[in-house]
This record gives sequence, structure tokens and C-alpha cells, in this order.
Amino acid sequence: MTFRKSFIILIGILLLTCLAPIASGSEIPAVLNLREQAAVYDGWLSARLEKILPELMRREKIDMWLVICEEYNEDPVYLSLVPFTHLSARRLSILVFFDRGGDKGVERFSVSRYGIGNLFPTVWKAGQEDQWRALANAVKQRGPKRIGINEADVFAFGDGLTASKKKLLLQALGPEYAKRLVGAERLAVGWLERRLPEELEVYPHIAAIAHAIIAEAFSSKVITPGVTTTNDVEWWMWEKLRALGQTTWFDPSISIERPKSSPYKDSPVIHRGDLLHCDFGINYLRLSTDTQQHAYVLQVGETDALRGLKDALAQGNRLQDILLGEMKVGLTGNQVLAAALKRAKDEGLKPSIYTHPLGVHGHAAGPTIGLWDQQGGVPGPGDYPLHFDTVYSIELNVRAAVPEWDNQEVQIALEQDAAFTGAGTYFLDRRQTELHLIR
Repeated sequence: MTFRKSFIILIGILLLTCLAPIASGSEIPAVLNLREQAAVYDGWLSARLEKILPELMRREKIDMWLVICEEYNEDPVYLSLVPFTHLSARRLSILVFFDRGGDKGVERFSVSRYGIGNLFPTVWKAGQEDQWRALANAVKQRGPKRIGINEADVFAFGDGLTASKKKLLLQALGPEYAKRLVGAERLAVGWLERRLPEELEVYPHIAAIAHAIIAEAFSSKVITPGVTTTNDVEWWMWEKLRALGQTTWFDPSISIERPKSSPYKDSPVIHRGDLLHCDFGINYLRLSTDTQQHAYVLQVGETDALRGLKDALAQGNRLQDILLGEMKVGLTGNQVLAAALKRAKDEGLKPSIYTHPLGVHGHAAGPTIGLWDQQGGVPGPGDYPLHFDTVYSIELNVRAAVPEWDNQEVQIALEQDAAFTGAGTYFLDRRQTELHLIR
């Protein structure tokens, strides 16, 4: 069976499990084994290098891109450029991308002790030639006018070249070619933020895995009111994910809001009448999720959450709609933030927006749309524009009074992943519009 055929079959299997919506409390969606994940991911990587990279290099007017880093001190983009089974750089690793123009596409090779399969054959004969001299020869043979290196003032994702390696690079290239070096910050960010159609098609399935784990965590299968603590639930979520062979990119968190009149005050034990909140993110197929949802622990005799809490959640959903409505290609994160906050306040909401890109990393490459402590805009990361075929974690909160709690304000903090495409902006899998109920 050819690689292409096996890759298509794997994608088909994955998508079959992804088409039906995941109901609250349902079983965890299918998770591929590591070998299958590697086949899917490596297929995506080959397509990304062939389709996305040439477009981005030409957009940023970069003829050659150098990614230079060392083992266990990897450039932030390095692992996104190599196959699934490559977990670190090897000694001094140098990847080179040269745009040959037109349909010839981008030439890829390494100047390293080890090549990386067909993706990056090495041009260095270790032991016969100095590695830096080999790089300089390869650069001069191709004669690029603008050579991108990963140094940046704003985004850490484009700032992976260390001072010591830049010094060696300058010495190797000499004055003439050293003058051709330019920062590749926006190329690095563009590479990390852009998603293939194939990735966008599978991303809802990844979000569904996270949602199913949250649904089970916020149920009587895990929580016994009066006994279970927030820490118990956090560790359960972590262990559940590990049992699936997957990882989280940050530690899960569970918090409680309760009436000021509650005798339980700040107790970490979960009790009836509590409003629970979770923050949970997974990384599967090298793509991250980030989700915040709420649950209500029913009092004895109750069959539904308090109307005040349900109304507060509806306000959170309205703020989500407002933000998505203001996300337009070409606008900066700061422009989107200002417009969304104005609309929300004009409607009488008490909003806070701190939305971030999502992808290879959790707090990923792309425009920042507010920070919790910077609601007036974020200089630098907030000045980057929105591009299509990207993914965002729509993270925000509203504060709303709950009549049943003597008009005490609660914070409804929601986070739901969404794709931003030319065909529209849409939530991955689903968003929370009803509180989880714990009986």
C-alpha cells in the first residue's frame, strides 16, 4: 500500500468518528495509536511544506530561510518542520529553505550531521568539511537576495536564533552575504498559524475529545458532592488524558463560585449549589485545544440550574457572538478587541476579552486579541493582522448578577476554539450553551 493511500484511509477513519456531534456524557471519541498519528501528521507536514511554505516565503519576500538550533535548545518553529518521530534537534541542526521561484517551489535540505529522510537530505559531509563552511557554500551557490533568520522584537516564535549561533553564521557568510540577512519573524508566525484544509477538517474531532473529557469530569461519575475536591477532579482529568496516550500543554484547573452566604466559604470540597469552572487543554496530532466550561451542582430536589446562572451563561454566549462578528481578515487584534468591547458594553454587558491564537502551541502564533490585564489593547502582538485558515481560542468572560444569590455577581469565563476561514468563522465541535448538571 502506498503512503498516500494509507494516509487517505487513516484520515477517512478519523473523519468517520468526527461527523456525529458528541453528546454530553458520551464516550471519548476515537484516538489513533502513535503509528497512525505519525502517518497522519507526516502527511500533513509534507503538504504544508509543498503548499503553504512557498506562499508564505513569497508573501514575506524571503528567498531563503535558515532555521538553526541545537539539541534541547530548539528554535520554536523547529519541531513543526520535522516529522512526528523527531522529538528534538540533533547536535547543531540547520534546516535551509530556498525559493527557486515559480512552479519549481522551495528546495529543502539540511546542513547537519544527519539528514531527515526525503524531507531534508543533508548536504554536509561530516568529518570532511566544517559545518558552517558547508552552510556558507550552500548559501552562496544559490545566491539568495534576502535571507531570513529567526530573530524578532515582538513574537518569541520568530526569535529562535541564539546570539552565539548568529555570531558564527555572520563569520561563515562574510560581509557580502551578512548584509542580506533579514528577520523572518512574520514568516515564522505565518508558518505556525496557518492550517491546511485537512487540518481544519480534523480539528473539531480534537476539540470533541477535550469536550468529552470535561463532560465526564463534570458528572457524578467523578464528583461526589461533599466529598470530591477541586484537586481530585484536576488529577482525574490529567490521568484520563494520559490513559488515552495523549498530553496536556498545561495543568487542568477547577475552581468554585458559591453564594457569599454559603457555610463552605473557600473550601476546596465541591458541594451542592456550587458553580464550577474548568480550564483544560490537550495536544493531539500536534494540535492544541483550550477549553473553559461551567457546571452546576444540583441541590436536593432541583432538576435544573438556577435561572440567574443560566441567564449569565447566555450573556457569555452573546459576548462570543459579538467577538466572532468583529473578526475580519486584515484587521489587527487590537482593532477587533476595541470593536467587540464597544459593542458588548453598548448592549449592557460587563465584558473582558483575552482571546489568543491556537495551533502547534497552546498560546500560539498570531494576533493577540486582548489580555486579561490589558483591555485597552496589546502593543506588538495585538498589532498583527488576522489571516484566514487560522484557529483561535475564543477566551473571554462576563460578570452578571444572580438574583437567587442576592444579586451577587458571578464570572462566566468561557473558552471555546474556533476556526477563522474565508468561508466564515465557526466553533470547533460545539460551544457550551447549557451548564453541565451534576446530580
